[in-house]
Amino acid sequence: MTFFGFFNAYTLRGNLSIAIVAMTSDRNETLKNGTVINIGPEFKWSNEIQGYILSSFFYGYITTQLLGGYFAKKYGGKIIFGTGIAVTAAATLITPWLANNVYLLICVRVIEGIFEGVTYPSVAGLWSKWAPPLERSGLMMFASAGSYFGTVIALPLSALLAEAFGWRSIFLFFGAVGLFWYACWLYIVTSSPDQDSKISEEELKYIQISLEINTKEEFEKVPVPWKSIASSKAVLAICMSNICENWGFYTFLTQLPKYLKDIYSFDLGTSGFLSGLPYLAMGIFVPVAGQLADFVLTKGYLTVTQCRKTWTFVGFSAQFVFLLAVAFASSEIVTVICLTFAVGIGAFAFVGYYVNPLDIAPQYASIIVGISNTFGTLPGIISPILSGYIVSDNPTVEQWQTVFFIAAGLYIIGAIVFVICASGEVQSWAQKRVPKSNIYGSCDDQSIENKAC
Repeated sequence: MTFFGFFNAYTLRGNLSIAIVAMTSDRNETLKNGTVINIGPEFKWSNEIQGYILSSFFYGYITTQLLGGYFAKKYGGKIIFGTGIAVTAAATLITPWLANNVYLLICVRVIEGIFEGVTYPSVAGLWSKWAPPLERSGLMMFASAGSYFGTVIALPLSALLAEAFGWRSIFLFFGAVGLFWYACWLYIVTSSPDQDSKISEEELKYIQISLEINTKEEFEKVPVPWKSIASSKAVLAICMSNICENWGFYTFLTQLPKYLKDIYSFDLGTSGFLSGLPYLAMGIFVPVAGQLADFVLTKGYLTVTQCRKTWTFVGFSAQFVFLLAVAFASSEIVTVICLTFAVGIGAFAFVGYYVNPLDIAPQYASIIVGISNTFGTLPGIISPILSGYIVSDNPTVEQWQTVFFIAAGLYIIGAIVFVICASGEVQSWAQKRVPKSNIYGSCDDQSIENKAC
């Protein structure tokens, strides 16, 4: 259900990048005498205006990252995560009636960003209570892969919908699907294992002991060490990695259809399909990289710190290399292949820095993700606007090269900072209090590991 939650979140977030191409493309009209005339685009927005529209989602998105983490810790991740996507879906449904006024369109996208901003931090709160330490990478990455498959589906399907039924159908379709998911989410999911009426006693005990949680109240009443979090090098490494990764990710998400149209003159359908390929690769690589990380940790081949640093460095370095290749590519085939590998292998970085909050401070993971995503949202605001100013209304290869150079440079910066500053160990300020009693039985109970006592 979390996989499909992220799937919906990214279809709702990414569909505008295709819709705006359809909304601003020239239209033809056939007269009664059979003459075909060009009546121009429905919306005559400049590149700069389109940049502001595409980035407006993130104006709202940045405001609720920390709130999402805090409320998920306080009230549980289920209701926060689900409601965030549901409101975004409802706002998407009404978008066609607001698009005629650019200011109303920007406002509704800001509102969508506000509510979707709670999703990543709140789901970290869910996993902090559901995911045993040696299964974190696999579980989180499988669920997170939904965001990339959502992008894969959203881009080509949006193009098909626009060509068959017009651009308005894009918003109506994905909004309705998002609300259907929300109804299923409310029925199926619980915020923690002890609230799940269908869980077996054996699995409940396994999860609770592996997380060393005695009671829900004990877990939630530990005060948040805000000063220690703000001054932690390990948290800084996560935040910086989030900024660098998201700069490239949001550049691709918002600009790739336009790039393929500008440089290679692809039509809307082809552009939508090819734009989805890099995210298909990431959707495949993310769970694989997560399972591989769990494997090397379980076997003891690497420490948690070594694993997180290695995965992040590999992901960022590969993205740097392939983005430079994109900048100098001379054919559309080479460009698409390099973009696919750049985004796909970037999955390793995601397994590194994104899972890391659960390593260094499990009970504050949702808050750290909220802080990290607050900084990581800045690229979503800045990147489309900057690209709009760099790439003129008469785009050139050199202008797009500049866009890719900026993203490539940030990947290297992120790799260096994470290797120097990151940690995989529980930080001193995140140590939990040892409870005086054990609600799972006495130390003679052989079904419980001695360390749990």
